[in-house]
Amino acid sequence: MNDSSPQRSLPHLALSAHAHNRVGERRTDEAWLDERWADPGTKVLVVAGNRLRPVDGDLGWVAPAHAPAGTRVLLGERDGETRFAVLADPDDVPGEREEWVPLRGLLPALVADPGAAPWLFHAIGLAEWHWVTRHCPRCGSALESRHAGHELACTGCGRQQFPRTDPAVIMAITHGEPGSVDERLLLGHQAVWPQGRYSTLAGFVEPGETFEDAVRREVLEEVGVTVGDVAYFGNQPWPLPASLMIGFRGVAVTTDIDVDGAEIADARWFTRDELREGCESGEVLIPAGISISSSLIEDWYGAPLPGGW
Repeated sequence: MNDSSPQRSLPHLALSAHAHNRVGERRTDEAWLDERWADPGTKVLVVAGNRLRPVDGDLGWVAPAHAPAGTRVLLGERDGETRFAVLADPDDVPGEREEWVPLRGLLPALVADPGAAPWLFHAIGLAEWHWVTRHCPRCGSALESRHAGHELACTGCGRQQFPRTDPAVIMAITHGEPGSVDERLLLGHQAVWPQGRYSTLAGFVEPGETFEDAVRREVLEEVGVTVGDVAYFGNQPWPLPASLMIGFRGVAVTTDIDVDGAEIADARWFTRDELREGCESGEVLIPAGISISSSLIEDWYGAPLPGGW
């Protein structure tokens, strides 16, 4: 049932289909930045700390004249329109605190409007970085925003800081003849999740480790399954707070499950029929929407599955 041909549109690909031009060459052009900021057609996304306030299902874009004080960040251009973000202090923005939501609370809206995702991920990724990077790691002096929010410079020693991205692997591990009725997919249930929720395994890449070895190590550590062949699938920005999810397909050479009991409380092998029946009955909840985990599962199954979270 599996069909991984390029013609099939998988959920996470909706994000990359609407990438904006980041116009990095303009980040130090103060005259151009001021000109675009003065244009009433320019839109600004206000981020309070690392949260946004959606308005009527929209991310809450405002005109520059209505943006609060804060760090001005150039996001880029699309279809002749320039967009910025303003990284504001939560105490300087209007509205009640509960009106401002973190990125996870906005993900469902991206299913209806995936074109907003690149803007949102860009803005939140930089906001998270600015929020936690306040002092120079070398001398402890304060940092100053430069390059339209994409660089921080130490006011003491002059050391430059750049946005960081933490690579994480996420993997669809299978066993059995590919495409056969007996082929099975390995899914895990985290201890903090509601009952019945399962997803592909994932974990961060450690220093000095290849992506493929990270896949093998994480699966062995979390569920005790040994993985052999590993093949690249795709990737997805995931600024929660600063990750890049790198997807893989992997083939298990052992099938006995021994969960770590800390992060993973349960893991199961599913045939396609078992997974479909579980999803239809509501006993099994798998990722839905734009996540690369959803894409990995859908790619293996060969079609979208009902339900999900």
